[in-house]
Amino acid sequence: MDSDEVAEPIGELVCYEGDSNLEPYEGMGFESEDAAKAFYDEYARGIGFVMRVMSCRRSEVDGRILARRFGCNKEGHCVSIRGKLGPVRKQRASTREGCKAMILVKSEKSGKWVVTKFVKDHNHPLVVAPRDVRPLMDDKDRKIQELTAELRIKKRLCALYKEQLNAFIGEVEEHNTQLSKRVELVIDNIKEFGALEDELSRR
Repeated sequence: MDSDEVAEPIGELVCYEGDSNLEPYEGMGFESEDAAKAFYDEYARGIGFVMRVMSCRRSEVDGRILARRFGCNKEGHCVSIRGKLGPVRKQRASTREGCKAMILVKSEKSGKWVVTKFVKDHNHPLVVAPRDVRPLMDDKDRKIQELTAELRIKKRLCALYKEQLNAFIGEVEEHNTQLSKRVELVIDNIKEFGALEDELSRR
């Protein structure tokens, strides 16, 4: 992403509050990058295209994301990869049509994410579908969706395993504490018995 693409928001910052019928505009604000993504995804569903998460610009200091582009999945063009003996893989119909539709959001010092560029027009027909039905995705988008769902499941399992492990460690620590107390009690009893035995032997 070119740095000159990131411009200051125009006018007063207005934060998006969940109106899915709202069209993006420069100066529109969000609480986070994910909120901006969710809004543009919902907007895409409403007018009939599939959103694609595109390039980002990161801080050279700590690597955090400073700006992000969200666009149409028909952005760009597919380039055939050919080897010396011809295509290295089976040709498929391309879903890319060089569409320029996108929004650019930038992280502000306040923590808000602001739309600094909005390209509305698509160079291809839009597929208006019911709100609960997504337009057809290409293989890459479908794979990303599948991997995202799988990662979400793995995270939940990891959290469950961690919780179970912490509970087990707690039980072990409690058992060790009780065992230590018992050992100390046995040692005290042995000492007390030894002292009593010494006293009896001196009589």
